[in-house]
Amino acid sequence: MLTTVIVIAVIVLIVLWIISAQRKLVNAEELTKNAMSQIGVQQSSRWDALTGLVELLKSYNEHEYNTLKDVIASRSAIGSNSTAAEAQAQEDLITSVMSRISLVAEQYPNLKADAMYVKTMDSVNTYENQVRMSRMVYNDSVTRYNRLTRQIPDSIVASIFHFTEKEYLKEDASKKDMPSLKI
Repeated sequence: MLTTVIVIAVIVLIVLWIISAQRKLVNAEELTKNAMSQIGVQQSSRWDALTGLVELLKSYNEHEYNTLKDVIASRSAIGSNSTAAEAQAQEDLITSVMSRISLVAEQYPNLKADAMYVKTMDSVNTYENQVRMSRMVYNDSVTRYNRLTRQIPDSIVASIFHFTEKEYLKEDASKKDMPSLKI
């Protein structure tokens, strides 16, 4: 009788531990999804601001306007189930559009002086900073989640319930080599 009670108690403890570990993993995974969704929201705001800039280009350079309008139309939404690679692809596309807009602005000083251009560029920069913060939150969430999926004993439950490691968002290589501001 005592052996049966001990066996049942051990089984109950194991089941409770599995439930607890699974709940921790789900919570960590949801945090990563939320963080990716936040990146998508910030990118969407940047796309909206860039669309406004492209509309300003229309009166200055019709060819660039049409080209950039086509690029913006090809964007895809980033949501909670998006991968780090998909988010990075959108960042690369935004960077491409920004560099083309900057080139056009350099050719047309009146455009750079336009109050709407200045205001919209400020908005784009604000959204870009928010994306950076969202990327940091995402990578922090992925670190916590990946740690749970790799460390014993939670890794046992992670493998049983098919929780797999998530990718980190990579740092933009072109931004690593920023020029020094030292004189």
